[in-house]
Amino acid sequence: MTLMLDNVSKTAGAETQIYPTSLTLEKGTMNVLLGPTSSGKTSLMRLMAGLDRPTGGRVLWNGADVTGIAVRNRDVAMVYQQFINYPGMTVYENIASPLRLKGVPRDKLDRKVRAAAELMKLNERQLGRKPLELSGGQQQRCALARALVKEAGLALLDEPLANLDYKLREELRAEIPKIFEESGAIFVYATTEPHEALLLGGNTACLWEGRITQFGRTPDVYRHPVDATTARVFSDPPMNFLRITKAGSKLDFGEKQNTPASGALVDLPDGRYLAGFRPNHLHVKRTEVSGDVLTFHAAITGTEITGSESFVHLDHVGQRWVALVHGVYDAAGGDVAEIYADARHVYVFDENERLVEAGRFGRAA
Repeated sequence: MTLMLDNVSKTAGAETQIYPTSLTLEKGTMNVLLGPTSSGKTSLMRLMAGLDRPTGGRVLWNGADVTGIAVRNRDVAMVYQQFINYPGMTVYENIASPLRLKGVPRDKLDRKVRAAAELMKLNERQLGRKPLELSGGQQQRCALARALVKEAGLALLDEPLANLDYKLREELRAEIPKIFEESGAIFVYATTEPHEALLLGGNTACLWEGRITQFGRTPDVYRHPVDATTARVFSDPPMNFLRITKAGSKLDFGEKQNTPASGALVDLPDGRYLAGFRPNHLHVKRTEVSGDVLTFHAAITGTEITGSESFVHLDHVGQRWVALVHGVYDAAGGDVAEIYADARHVYVFDENERLVEAGRFGRAA
């Protein structure tokens, strides 16, 4: 079982929603579409499902061209962030509807509906109600349960947990991929959150302005972004960047900051590069950094305190940076602070923002 996008593109008037894209998804895999709002995730899913016809290219299912086949004639289940239920039916009948269309016997249908409802934390009383009588989170769980019982070969979930409370969201993040993978389905999950992609695992496709910038095993894409755009997408807050110059045995980070080139960086040709480091590798305490230390001076523009962590917003020579700090970091806006980075966690991109060979030393990131 495979889903293949063969040079698929989608335009709407003068706007290009999806640039020519080729992608192959295999049976039993979990695939995350990661990107900011309007990056093309939903547009790509609609092409996969058959809700939209591509402007160019083909969609292949198990080797057969299904480009012109309507979604109702495909083996697809789809759940949106803005859940869709049948308002005139009870929750039980909503979940049961795809099974009734398949002619599933009553006893088997009842078992499947109740099993899916139990997994989605929908009780007997809620099963007898209409969707609009439930909370938004319960309505979303109804839509998820209906997709689950359908047992489709292709399951498309477009930010399906965004409307749920934190605890249930964390539980379902762990359970939903297991369920669909056990069924052998091709599982596609869209999210704007890098940490959600890491929690889900599997494969990740990073999207930016209608293009897939990189696709591969989730840990590989996170550790080895092929370019600065992918690094921006797969980091929350986005990766911090700084222009650097390699000259001889030195790396010059500006502001009279430099460090000896070591490891793979020794063979880096002289020239200008773009350095990147994630917020969790930027520190406000010197004692938190080991190895070769890069020290910067930056103005604090604001602090977001979550309790266990603080996001410290910085202005470094006109560039906006963010440091992720453990615990509560209380500082007034306008203060100038010393900021520290471990050189081993710095990614290096060329002037075209492609990851250079030496950038592999960011594997510990």
